[in-house]
Amino acid sequence: MIVLGIESSCDDTSVAVYDSERGVLSNVVSSQLIHANFGGVYPEIAAREHTKNFLPVLDKALKDAKMSLKDVDAVACTFMPGLIVSLVVGVSAAKSLSFAAEKPLIPVHHIEAHIFANFLVKEIEYPFLALVVSGGHTELVLVKDFEDYVYIGGTLDDAVGEVFDKVARALDLGFPGGPFIDRLAQQGKEVIKFPRPLVGEKGENRFNFSFSGLKTAVIKEIRKGIYSKEDIAASFQNAIIETLLKKTLDACNEFNVNRVVIAGGVSANSKLREEVSKIKDIEFYYPPLYLCTDNAAMVAYTGYKRFVKYGKGVDLSFEAKARLRIDKFPQLLRDFHS
Repeated sequence: MIVLGIESSCDDTSVAVYDSERGVLSNVVSSQLIHANFGGVYPEIAAREHTKNFLPVLDKALKDAKMSLKDVDAVACTFMPGLIVSLVVGVSAAKSLSFAAEKPLIPVHHIEAHIFANFLVKEIEYPFLALVVSGGHTELVLVKDFEDYVYIGGTLDDAVGEVFDKVARALDLGFPGGPFIDRLAQQGKEVIKFPRPLVGEKGENRFNFSFSGLKTAVIKEIRKGIYSKEDIAASFQNAIIETLLKKTLDACNEFNVNRVVIAGGVSANSKLREEVSKIKDIEFYYPPLYLCTDNAAMVAYTGYKRFVKYGKGVDLSFEAKARLRIDKFPQLLRDFHS
């Protein structure tokens, strides 16, 4: 089965072709570098760039896969969550292709696509815990099976990737901030013991995250001008990674799982990968770098799994949504199909 995938949830326009027998045949991503001028993503500009970039990206993806739209069996697209103006561009394109080519339309949740990006490399046994870390999301999800998700916790304020971006901006580094801080931290050492927010919490926030206070503490130190950028970056990054992993390991113990999938753009962080390699008795999985950030290959693969399960797509009335938790998505699909 051949699935065309479309991803446009934020500022990357991506189209991919996945073949269930041969794997990923193409995965084209057009990143909107214009946002680096502003230190963050501007929704209106993102939507305009998606509109401009989609057809060239689609054309290249099909050419790279050496096929035309008529060779595709289904069209999968990220429908939620994300910037609604960006999502609407991709969803409108997917609906147009589905209608014109008479192909089934398969909706995909952005978070589950990130999680199942790992399956493009290796099939992972259920159940497992997913730590989703990106510019817009920080979540812990227990994955019992495909479409059987338990939301354990998430951020109460800033997402981890968002905090990387804001600290990088305060350090006058660049956007997106994660890669800049990752490289800078390798040249520094931990000279400040920044707070580890909500670590050790035993109440309702046991598995939740909060990075706003940490961000404020780091920016205050930057403004003092006492420590080098390298040492601040290392101190900040260590606080982030330790917080993520302590929460994750606590969840592993609570839910008796020994497999963890790390997904999202921050899964590319070298310090995070270094630290998980030291942890015994837990199997950690994370995708290759090209599958960490937003891409359509993960959408196409997840769409393939959904089509295999339902044997059909949705009609054109299914709408994009800016917000919807991953555990609510399967029920939304069941209600729509009923």
